[in-house]
Amino acid sequence: MTVEISNDPWATLDDLLGIEVIDTIDNGIGLCGFYGRCSTEDYQDPETSYDWQLGTATKFVEPFGGTIAAEYFDVGQSRSVPWERRREAERLLAALKGPSRGWNAVVVGKGMRCWFGNQFSLVAPKFAAYGVDLWVAELGGKFDARNPLHKMLMSVLGDMSESERQHVQARVRAAMDAQVLNEGRHQGGRAPYGYNVVDDRPHPNPRKAAEGYRLRVLAIDEPSAEVVRRIFAEYLSGRETGRSLTC
Repeated sequence: MTVEISNDPWATLDDLLGIEVIDTIDNGIGLCGFYGRCSTEDYQDPETSYDWQLGTATKFVEPFGGTIAAEYFDVGQSRSVPWERRREAERLLAALKGPSRGWNAVVVGKGMRCWFGNQFSLVAPKFAAYGVDLWVAELGGKFDARNPLHKMLMSVLGDMSESERQHVQARVRAAMDAQVLNEGRHQGGRAPYGYNVVDDRPHPNPRKAAEGYRLRVLAIDEPSAEVVRRIFAEYLSGRETGRSLTC
């Protein structure tokens, strides 16, 4: 018996052994759950953030036959908060255990928005335990726990997310300091003793100004300011700080 040798050695072996190979039919990803997150610490617009993350996730899975069937989107949650303490992320983790959840894969439009530090390494095994695939846009496909490159990339994303959060905090604090020093703007909370919070000029943001918003600034409250002046005067005169001051 002679067998024609093809360019595919595995096909030749199948012919020799009489094995008939049946091509499997791939129906695609199927129904997916979408997860996203938006923080308000750097004045992000939750609606805009939701739209672009969902749009990115949808465009990402559609070529693979994926359809968004459920949405989980956390608003006002810092990325440093563990998934178990985020309302929507916790709801997604709870849905993993239910056979009637309606989806068999989870997709994220921006991995750096969803995982921080080593969070991915703690969350991914929970999805694997229930047979749910994780599709991450930055990976360009499905996360494969057996692929060391995927593990390395997700670790790098977690580190980048942590670094980005630190930069955001620094920018926000610097901007708030500049607003206080240059504009006299009040940043919220109870006014210090000796001051009142009052409306000032129109808000510098054109949209907010058009809606009637004005800057909130601190103004001296004269009755209580007299007490503050007296405290400082007595301190500078050498009066002991441990003794009570009568107003």
